[in-house]
Amino acid sequence: MTGGRATTIRRQWWAWAVAVLVIAVAVAPLVQQWLTNPDDQRLVDLDVYRTGGQMLLEGRPVYEFATPAPQLLPFTYPPIAAMLAVLLAKMSWDTAQWVWTAGVFVSLAIVVAYSFGGVLGGVKRYAPWVFAFLMVACAYLMPIRDQVRFGQVDILLVALCLVDCVARRPWWPRGFLIGLATAVKLTPGVFLIYLLVTRQWRTFFMAAFAAALLTLLPFLVIPHDAAGFWFSALFDPERLGANAATTNQSIRGMLIRLYMNDTVTSVLWIGLVAVVGWYGFRGARDAYQAKDPMTAVALVGLMAVLLSPVAWIHHLAWVVVVLGAIVGDGRDPVRVRVAVGVWLYYVLPIPWWGVALKVAGVPVLDKIVQDGFGLGALGLVWLLVAWLPRRRDLA
Repeated sequence: MTGGRATTIRRQWWAWAVAVLVIAVAVAPLVQQWLTNPDDQRLVDLDVYRTGGQMLLEGRPVYEFATPAPQLLPFTYPPIAAMLAVLLAKMSWDTAQWVWTAGVFVSLAIVVAYSFGGVLGGVKRYAPWVFAFLMVACAYLMPIRDQVRFGQVDILLVALCLVDCVARRPWWPRGFLIGLATAVKLTPGVFLIYLLVTRQWRTFFMAAFAAALLTLLPFLVIPHDAAGFWFSALFDPERLGANAATTNQSIRGMLIRLYMNDTVTSVLWIGLVAVVGWYGFRGARDAYQAKDPMTAVALVGLMAVLLSPVAWIHHLAWVVVVLGAIVGDGRDPVRVRVAVGVWLYYVLPIPWWGVALKVAGVPVLDKIVQDGFGLGALGLVWLLVAWLPRRRDLA
């Protein structure tokens, strides 16, 4: 190794170390805000995961407990998630909070690195600083802020699915991570549809095998809890919380807030799911065939949010991948400006402005604003399917 190259490498290591420090300082207010919350408001979803693992350790039914008041939250994930949560249950509550929060940012770093790989690869000398900027910008997106606030698992699932789809030479069997994510939380199962429509047969069979194996395993280890989830708890949508709440930004959530007859709501939902699903998965297939897997993954992630019966704001962690798909390699200023606009839209607490308008008695507009993130996700689907390919062809 020549002296010049060794010096460059040392400078890069120093630059990356400083970049990590900059990120830590920039996100510290976010971490400090939520990890010093009142104890009964702090990382409430992490508390659910950890308590689910604790129930297993104590031999108590996982799907019959709720966290203490005022939250009273039940465990809503498949039984394999409870088995994995035993690791959290063996930690003290203070340790688990810090370990999980660090895991959120590590997962975000993986998602940012892959989503903006085109940009980072084009600015190798300045990659540490660009990466630090992108990390901080994405950390303050509302769906990512909520990852820290609630101690949520979504950004980890995004990382698993994204890496499985776009890693060039994975050291694991491609599809395994999608299967793992699907077994832990059902919504990543939309990637099985994506693998089918793009005819990635080998990856599909691996993902299906991994998901099936991790789903069946609890029937051997904790059969009572496994049966309790798949034959009872799974069919109780109220376990997830009030479906009409502002935080539910799925198509179904937006329809429920219109307060129509239940039958009409269900019929409209099924029809819209069919139309949006057809449009989104067709767009993902076209993006894959155009050798743009980032856009394909972004579209499938949006399908996981929009088509699900319940999709909370933090489920929109997929917006990081969407931003990466829009930016591309960063050389098209129009695409960069559009990405900045999308970033700003999802930084602002727009759905909660709708709640304020509702309190103020502003009809119609209050519902539109309250559904802002869900409507925005529908707009992003159109953007990725119809606008982005035309913009890419102009390059």
